Amino acid sequence: MDAYGYLRVSTKGQIEKDGFKRQRETISKFATESNINIPRYYEEQGVSGTKGEDDRPALQEMITDILSNGVNTVIVERLDRLAREYVVQEQLLIYLASKGIVLLNASTGENITEAINSDPMKKAIIQIQGVFSELEKSLLVKRLKKARQRKKEETGKCEGTKGWNEIDPERKVEVLKLVRRLRRKPRGGGRQKSYQEVSDHLNRKGIKTLRGGEWSPQLVRAFHKAGATKAKKSNTQERKL
Repeated sequence: MDAYGYLRVSTKGQIEKDGFKRQRETISKFATESNINIPRYYEEQGVSGTKGEDDRPALQEMITDILSNGVNTVIVERLDRLAREYVVQEQLLIYLASKGIVLLNASTGENITEAINSDPMKKAIIQIQGVFSELEKSLLVKRLKKARQRKKEETGKCEGTKGWNEIDPERKVEVLKLVRRLRRKPRGGGRQKSYQEVSDHLNRKGIKTLRGGEWSPQLVRAFHKAGATKAKKSNTQERKL
């Protein structure tokens, strides 16, 4: 399961302190324990907790990405990182729920969206806003489809998300070698390192994923297995020549 991390600090001074670092650590710990992968964190820099969705550029970017790629879960460190004032907090919760987005509290483990859906009045408001959200999503899908078709007509192709081989093949080889070395069984016996231990090692060393995020055991495993599969296919092709 994938989920985005949403971080917010109210002043520019807090950006340079440990506000974002603390929030990331709390969310990352919760995600690991819940078997959730965090492909990206969105940082709301110097935005007051009293501001609504229109005044939050990182939130708007995250919503746009969610509507176009299918990730529908967001994790915050605490509810006050979403908003401090109750009225603004409630507005944002209804806004997110109306778009089918699940919000999780990393500090308590609570599914906040589930909790507000239990209130009949709030649920009705969410459903009304959901109609408009569905319309917004349909219009977005239609625009994206037209844009892809136009690009295909102009260039003859329409590429999806670029992978390691297109963005940084050299770094891919380096990271893959390190992962293989860490996963290799010690000579003379001993325990093989788990994917959790490998991901912890990579994160401690500051080695980022392709998208600049932190490694999770699931990401390391997928990366490792994909590298092994490609190597096997390459060997098979060479033997046929």
